[in-house]
Amino acid sequence: MSPEQFLQRLQKGQPAPVYLFLGSEFYQLGLCRSALLSKVLSPEERENGFARHDLEQSTLAEVLDDARSLSLFAPNRVIWVAGAEAVLPRGRAASQEDIPGASELADYIHDPTPGTVLVFECSRYEFEGDDRAKLERVQKFYSAIPEVVEFHPYTVESARRLAQDLAKEAGVQLGIAELGLLVDSLAGDASRIVNEIEKLRLFVGSSRKVTSEDILQLVPNAQASTIFALVGALGRGDRKRSLDSLDTLLREGEYLPLALTFLATQFRLAMVAHEAGLRSSQQIQGHFNRHGIKIWRDRADQVQQTLSAFPGEKLGQAIEKVFWADKALRDTRPDDRVVMEELVLSLTR
Repeated sequence: MSPEQFLQRLQKGQPAPVYLFLGSEFYQLGLCRSALLSKVLSPEERENGFARHDLEQSTLAEVLDDARSLSLFAPNRVIWVAGAEAVLPRGRAASQEDIPGASELADYIHDPTPGTVLVFECSRYEFEGDDRAKLERVQKFYSAIPEVVEFHPYTVESARRLAQDLAKEAGVQLGIAELGLLVDSLAGDASRIVNEIEKLRLFVGSSRKVTSEDILQLVPNAQASTIFALVGALGRGDRKRSLDSLDTLLREGEYLPLALTFLATQFRLAMVAHEAGLRSSQQIQGHFNRHGIKIWRDRADQVQQTLSAFPGEKLGQAIEKVFWADKALRDTRPDDRVVMEELVLSLTR
């Protein structure tokens, strides 16, 4: 089930005796943990009723013994077990029936202790890439647990919705462009989005709108978003802002081929829009979304600005200049700054 489904079920009824929490999306995991504790334990019961274990340090048998124990001081209990993946022997398949603890866990699930909720947390592995096989081993070992909650990373769309909702709740005036800058700067990390919106609330308050300068000043690693500022300025044909952004990137030691990659992507999107006869931001956004390329309104606005600054044949020439600049950066030329400044001057001529 998803975290949303878990929270909905928790509101409507009593929690299950055993859960398996999978995934490393810590913001949603924290919400679910807080909701579970509030459902099972009153504030007075927290001290005696909440127990923590880590399977890196404890055995599964010790955890199950604790779950079976009854306490005079805690009629209701939540036992949180971190490092659920540590129970698996390294290098052995999860399908092997002789892995210690599997049958004991199944016996406990068949006859759980009343008033006790046991949660196994595996937040070490991702759902994609090399971690997928490891996560499947964990799932197979804990297959006796019927209630499994999966904490997948936020998509770009869901991260933006989260940031928008949090900003509204905090009374932070965050425009579409600034919202995109914030989410891009934080790579869609929900926990960091929560922290940075709170910082912006304390810094800006509700009296004025958050600016891109506020984000660049407060948000860690937001300086990397200067790349987007460079792309946007070049797309508008703004020479002064382009040179200012380039100077910022150089002073911060930014990897310049990365900036060129973003710039090349911007021009390619503009070329597609040009060939499709698109003119407005709404047409651009709708066209790309229909073809499975998710872009937001602020990005569609950037593409439209690029179309205005580089009409027709000039757009093809700009793509060619970016190609040769990228090649020059990979050459043995002594000064990358010269290459980039020449590109900026040629694109804004």
